[in-house]
Amino acid sequence: MYGLKTDWLEEPPPRYYTFEDFEGSLPRWCPGCGDHAVLTAAQRLCRDEQLPPEKTVFVSGIGCAARFPHYMKAYGFHGLHGRALPVASGIRARRPDLHIFVATGDGDCCSIGAGHWLHAIHFNMKMVVMLLDNNVYGLTKAQTSPTSEKGSTSNTHPRGAPLEPLDPIQTTLGIRNASFVAQTVDWNPPHLLATLKAAHRHPGLAFVRILQRCPHFRNDLFEPLQRDPSKLLLLTHPDGIQVDDSIQRVLTNQREHDPSDLVEAQAIAQEEDTVAVGLFYRRDAADRYDLYSAEGLGTPRSEKIAALGAELDRYQI
Repeated sequence: MYGLKTDWLEEPPPRYYTFEDFEGSLPRWCPGCGDHAVLTAAQRLCRDEQLPPEKTVFVSGIGCAARFPHYMKAYGFHGLHGRALPVASGIRARRPDLHIFVATGDGDCCSIGAGHWLHAIHFNMKMVVMLLDNNVYGLTKAQTSPTSEKGSTSNTHPRGAPLEPLDPIQTTLGIRNASFVAQTVDWNPPHLLATLKAAHRHPGLAFVRILQRCPHFRNDLFEPLQRDPSKLLLLTHPDGIQVDDSIQRVLTNQREHDPSDLVEAQAIAQEEDTVAVGLFYRRDAADRYDLYSAEGLGTPRSEKIAALGAELDRYQI
């Protein structure tokens, strides 16, 4: 090779992705909105896990949380109201190489999208589902959502919501083949990040409910939990969400809970005197529909056409 320029034969150095590599357009959420904290956690996760932006996709439906894909410098799909999960499932079925995240709200997921929510949990296709739950329809200016507590006032129920709220954790735990169910809060960034990291590393659908502040319409909603951290119950276990000492010093109300115990997870979710944060349930061996739907993805086009022709020939008269 004497006399020839050979630097083009060298392998390019590995790329290191910085936080800025995942910053999209300027967020337009209200000042103080908990969505900002979740966005930062997602960007930190992508940086810490070194997820290539061209191999990462964020999917959403409609609502305040649904603007998430606009603020991530990665692939994004801003879909229809309540349809984030079937879109994400379709992407997973045909692109098993991608890192998939879903940003959905309590209205988007638990109301118009409730049917898709149930089936997505059942299918257990690998993705991270972030339910940003502020107990109100924020984008359409303060209507009662499925998770609004009984008696809370809104534009649709000025005299107070007449029904007990739907509980996303209890509901998800009741769906057959659920494989990862966790809860965290937006005002504790270290726990939020640790939860999302564990969710991303899970081999299946990881459902993470994030209690999210809405200072514009529900300013006092989570104030008692913020003022008195003892009202939060930190779930600990070697197989749960791993947190450092700084989190444990703040969240002193703790309980060791084995996340493989579904019955205990359901019992904790039903408790009303505290709000549990951490991993409720995990079953890595749960069946995954995306492993079934990925069969045949590498089949050459010629073979697909031949197989289709052979199938149609069966109906010749």
